[in-house]
Amino acid sequence: MTFAAMASRVLLGLAFTAAGVSGFIFINHPPPAPPGLAGTFQDVFFRSRWVLFVDVIEALAGTLLLANRFVPLALTLLAGVIFNILAYHLTLMPAGLPAGAVVTVLWAIVASQFRSSFAPLLAPTADGARVR
Repeated sequence: MTFAAMASRVLLGLAFTAAGVSGFIFINHPPPAPPGLAGTFQDVFFRSRWVLFVDVIEALAGTLLLANRFVPLALTLLAGVIFNILAYHLTLMPAGLPAGAVVTVLWAIVASQFRSSFAPLLAPTADGARVR
C-alpha cells in the first residue's frame, strides 16, 4: 500500500469515526439548522433519530479503516454514506460541497488499492451463473 493510500485510509477513518461518534453526542442537541430545506431536512434527520443509523455505519466503517481490517467492507459501507453527503450538498446546501469532495477523493484513493475486491461487482453475471 502506498503512503498516499495509507494516509488517505487513516484520514478517512478518523473523519468518519469522529463524525459517527459526534452524532451520538449531539443527538439531543443538534447543531443550528441551516436556512431553508436543508434545515428542514436536518430537523427531520435528528428528530426521527435516523441520524443514529447513519452514525453507526460511519463509526463502524471509520473504525474498520483505522484498524486496517475489512477495508473493502468499510469502503462499501461508506460509498452509500458519501453518495448521500454529496447529494445533500449538491441539492440542499452547496456550501458544504468541498468537504464532501475531499472525502470522495480520499475514498477513491483508498478504493484504488482494492480494485480487485470490487471487480466482481462489475461483472455482467455472477461466477457460473447464466443470464436467462
